[in-house]
Amino acid sequence: MPSSAEPTILILIGPGGAGKGTLARHLVEADPRVWLSRSWTTRPRRPGEAEDAYEFVDRERFLVRVAQDGFLEWAEFLGNLYGTPVPEPPDGHDILLEIDLQGAVQVLDRVPGAVVALIVPPSEAHQIERLRRRGDTEAHVAARVERGRAEIEAGRTVADHVVVNEDLESSAAELLSILGGLRESRAAD
Repeated sequence: MPSSAEPTILILIGPGGAGKGTLARHLVEADPRVWLSRSWTTRPRRPGEAEDAYEFVDRERFLVRVAQDGFLEWAEFLGNLYGTPVPEPPDGHDILLEIDLQGAVQVLDRVPGAVVALIVPPSEAHQIERLRRRGDTEAHVAARVERGRAEIEAGRTVADHVVVNEDLESSAAELLSILGGLRESRAAD
């Protein structure tokens, strides 16, 4: 891909526990031309969570970046701030964003050509199990599941693709196929 070509932006949205993060990491490992934008957050790191899962910052530093128009999108969720820095991928790379629905709508306003894939768990029971495995409290799990119902319903209105994440390999293959189609379409333009 020529370096002057605009990168494709693929946005993964879906409720907590849908497996967006796992899928995003898998896509980056499977395709060397995929660059994952690392979001910022003011929430504390979860027990066992990778240090580079987010750029963990305090509220003041986050708000300074907001004032500098340094985010492609940002929002407050359950008392914490989350944001996607304006992306600067290496030449020849496409951009992968793993963000929430509200953030995806903001990105689509700024970058209408971005493509949204809604990732959904195969069932609420799977979602609950995944949230518990990450160490979320029962109250947090209940809040995420409740909010997740609305996120899925609203996400279907903006999503270009819906991927049911029951099996990592098949879900990742589906996303890689979508990305391949986007690249072919862009090359044909």
